[in-house]
Amino acid sequence: MSPELPQETDDMNQGTSGHERVFLRRLVLKDYKSIGACDIKPAGFTAFVGPNGAGKSNILDSLRFVKESLRNSLEFAIRDRGGINEVRRRSGGHPRHFAMRLDLSLEDGSKATFSFEIGATTAGGFKVKREECILSGATAKRHHYRTRNGKLVEADLTLQSAVEPDRLYLSAVSAIPEFRPVYDALSLMGFYNINPDRIRDLQDPDPSDVLARDGGNIASILARLESSNGSVKRRIEEYLEAVVPGIKGADTKTLGPKQTVEFRQEVPGASNPWKFLAANMSDGTLRAFGVLVALFQGAPGRKGRVPLVGIEEPESALHPAAAATLSEAILEAASHTQVLVTSHSPELLDNTKIPSDSIMAVVSEKGKTLVAPIDSGNRQVLREGLYTPGELLRIQEILPDSSQLPKNRQLNLFPKDPEGAAHNR
Repeated sequence: MSPELPQETDDMNQGTSGHERVFLRRLVLKDYKSIGACDIKPAGFTAFVGPNGAGKSNILDSLRFVKESLRNSLEFAIRDRGGINEVRRRSGGHPRHFAMRLDLSLEDGSKATFSFEIGATTAGGFKVKREECILSGATAKRHHYRTRNGKLVEADLTLQSAVEPDRLYLSAVSAIPEFRPVYDALSLMGFYNINPDRIRDLQDPDPSDVLARDGGNIASILARLESSNGSVKRRIEEYLEAVVPGIKGADTKTLGPKQTVEFRQEVPGASNPWKFLAANMSDGTLRAFGVLVALFQGAPGRKGRVPLVGIEEPESALHPAAAATLSEAILEAASHTQVLVTSHSPELLDNTKIPSDSIMAVVSEKGKTLVAPIDSGNRQVLREGLYTPGELLRIQEILPDSSQLPKNRQLNLFPKDPEGAAHNR
């Protein structure tokens, strides 16, 4: 029997295609890991669907690479992935560089484009070959800068920061008010592969506004959710009860200098819910809890809004009926935070509310990842209600639209660079 879904509330809109929040409007990748060429426009909720080993995780990892390069350093992000030779795509053509472009819609209504190209040097080294940031406000003046081979070649503002060949210049100019919103938004993206053991561990209090990738600071995030927006915490608890019947709530518990999460759960014969620390809860419960906190941490009313949440296989360790409930939570969360997931779960996608433009098909051909919107046949049957995305996945009929698969020469990575088009070819 499927768990009962929480009732809709006035203050938390359902994430339909007409009410989704889109932060990342376009993502262009060139020679990143297994991805040779990618040019996609994610929806407010986007599921990257495909078989194991197709390269779904590399799409989310490219965005996490941007965040880590800004919050930590470019060197950290590259070394964390095994070095430059593990980041740039391996192929017969031996590309020596990789590049990205992100088109963004910021919370104040302004638009931004952030692009960069990283080149490999001798002995496993690297350098920033080009970087570009263009910001156009709803009412403010357009601002931009452009670097090339360690030099600032164009800017409409006086920028005193030096260009370092091994760092993204956006980090250096993040103190400039005009570019700070771009830096903040990219730095606050959250990417998740929840580890139940890290939630079980006693945790140090953490001042961060963003849930850690593995859930290792979830007690602190839950406490701040309760203090800043209690209705959001209650919504998490409602969905958790729907996923795990009997759960009645979760609170931050302080144990000396450490923190953990204490769950309230109904026990047969008891007049009041019993309390259990995270150390005593199942993997499925803790993973579902971590995914729900990740989804709703960016809800309105919080300082440090999380504009985008990426989750790898959110349905992992859940019963199929619980995955259907999680699908509803994801769609609701997409009304205030853009949500990107990787999945090969029919149950997660068995939802008639999921529009066809929320599905991106991912396949691998000769070791190269191809990603594009689903083909016209898929879109037609979804529009007509003949199948759900989950049913198409079961019969292995989710295929990328070949007409929307770009070639390297077609990628427009640097819109302001007059030499960009020629270089991209």
